Amino acid sequence: MAAHDDIIALGQRINQSIIGQASMVERLLLGLLANGHLLVEGVPGLAKTRAIKSLAKNLDAELSRVQFTPDLLPADITGSEIYFSEGGKGEFKFQQGPLFANLILADEINRAPAKVQSALLEAMEERQVTVGGKSYPLPDLFMVMATQNPIEQEGTYPLPEAQLDRFLMHIHVGYPDEAAEADIMRLVRSEENATKSAGAAPDRQKLDPKAVFDARAEIGKVTVSEPIEKYIVALVFATRYPEKLDKDLATWLEVGVSPRGVISLDKVSRSYAWLKGRNYVTPDDVKAVVNDVFRHRLILSYEAHAANTTPDQVVDRIVELVAVA
Repeated sequence: MAAHDDIIALGQRINQSIIGQASMVERLLLGLLANGHLLVEGVPGLAKTRAIKSLAKNLDAELSRVQFTPDLLPADITGSEIYFSEGGKGEFKFQQGPLFANLILADEINRAPAKVQSALLEAMEERQVTVGGKSYPLPDLFMVMATQNPIEQEGTYPLPEAQLDRFLMHIHVGYPDEAAEADIMRLVRSEENATKSAGAAPDRQKLDPKAVFDARAEIGKVTVSEPIEKYIVALVFATRYPEKLDKDLATWLEVGVSPRGVISLDKVSRSYAWLKGRNYVTPDDVKAVVNDVFRHRLILSYEAHAANTTPDQVVDRIVELVAVA
């Protein structure tokens, strides 16, 4: 399993520069392996941007960073047709925007208006952009990692449910522990010293993207037994018909998980099992990723918001009530 060894080594390299956020790094790899997009939420300074930069540094892939702002236009991310004049003749030529890269960091995605969100939505779902009535395909290796700041909401636009559903996972990033915080100080200090010193060590060889495509091919062969399939479906249906399980649960949920959630949970569970070195999915694999797959796909009721009930609490309750077939 050369591809497995390569991906594990890739994760280890990223973790060397992202201290105390092993779970986020693992989810970043899962998104890459499952060919999906990630919505990462956390307060500033938790290495969200650094994580995808580290991925691009260790993977032979082009990274584009887009700072989303209220005055951003669709053409600012998709590109536009530019008029060129040469030899007395003029023509329009398409000039690619930052979306034509392998890894896209959409920083503070909820600060952009609806038209920009719509352009990004087409890129995420269709893997293409349309300008001037003509569609342009995006690279085969293409992943959007969007970030959100949960504490500063002034001047933001709530993401529509249709766009949220396109994200494979919604990742919550928390503070590192005390030991990791001290290691972060030492790491930054050592990086500053290495930058200042002459003859710094050259960058190590980057991983060929072929390893990612090989890994995806192996993940496609990971076995999902019928009981596990039923378990995944049961978890999804519990979000749609919660009254069949629990009276309190029924008061918390307004809208459940879409069929896209079933597909996502299957993909991420298989990728997680493969990452752990197995060619079959267990119930624990599903439980390990279900919160990340479900939390942004649930619409909670007024009663849930009034009681400060979180999507994670709802998912935890569902996992507790739904038995493995």
